[in-house]
Amino acid sequence: MSMNFERKLPIPQDVKEQYPLSDELAKTVESRAAELKDIFTGKSDKFVLIIGPCSADNEDSVIDYISRLRKVQQKVADKIFIVPRIYTNKPRTTSDGYKGMLHQPNPNEKPDMYKGIVAIRELHMRALKETGFSCADEMLYPENYRYLSDVLGYVAIGARSVENQQHRLVSSGLDIPVGMKNPTSGDISVMMNSITAAQHKHTFIYRGWEVHSDGNPYAHAILRGYVNRHGQSMPNYHFEDLLHLAECYSESGLANPSVIVDTNHANSGKKYLEQIRIAKEVLHSCRHDAQVKKLVKGLMIESYIEDGAQKIGEGIYGKSITDPCLGFEKSERLIYDIAELL
Repeated sequence: MSMNFERKLPIPQDVKEQYPLSDELAKTVESRAAELKDIFTGKSDKFVLIIGPCSADNEDSVIDYISRLRKVQQKVADKIFIVPRIYTNKPRTTSDGYKGMLHQPNPNEKPDMYKGIVAIRELHMRALKETGFSCADEMLYPENYRYLSDVLGYVAIGARSVENQQHRLVSSGLDIPVGMKNPTSGDISVMMNSITAAQHKHTFIYRGWEVHSDGNPYAHAILRGYVNRHGQSMPNYHFEDLLHLAECYSESGLANPSVIVDTNHANSGKKYLEQIRIAKEVLHSCRHDAQVKKLVKGLMIESYIEDGAQKIGEGIYGKSITDPCLGFEKSERLIYDIAELL
């Protein structure tokens, strides 16, 4: 066979029983989810910042980073709602390279999926317990979502997954906000179709069960830029792009028209320092037009303790081993600037 079945992994229910979430932490997740939903429905005018490392590669440095965010959150709580990124799955364009903590709890060791499942659950639970933050993760593998379903505050569907039927159907059964990124081609209609599918009810097979979803009214758009036919990064965060998306939403009849603007990836051409300028330009667009302001619910920013990125094995604490990130000092200043501009 071309696939060698090494061992059967425990089902999510078993893992949750072995690593249970306390009633107190469950209430924290529920409370934060309710506050975030109010932002996407327009009941709250707070601005969302989904911010953190490109990939969660080290438990201690990730918790260190998020603990620093907690202090910042306290200072801007009247205007900004922070959702830290703990991205434990890393999509790879060619499937080579570091695939995230789920695959490799230790980037310097070989993959171990069971250790990975335990590691990502413990990391998200530690963030909850020590900082009070329920965090964001990317749903790269829909079947694995259940391992974290009781701890997550936000889910993103990546540019390479947004056309996938299983991602759309599972998203329709989530009870937290789910962001659908535009595909790498930049085709906005693909993203809008994904949001439509996620907001509708469905019947489908999931983890060996026939399930019925109620639809997720909090499914929304994420603009992350795209790649043209020449392989060049092209942005889609400009005023005209936001206005066009507002018009697409108006024609669609979808619930809760919303967008999160990703300031990195193809929007910045992975030039991480550009995230500062892009964030401020998006806010300027919001001030220029009431329709755009109503649509834009927040930003997604790749940020870590140290600026830039490093290769696996270099061992620089708090520095990304995947995409380059904005260092914490600059990120903190940017958050305060955003609060002043709101």
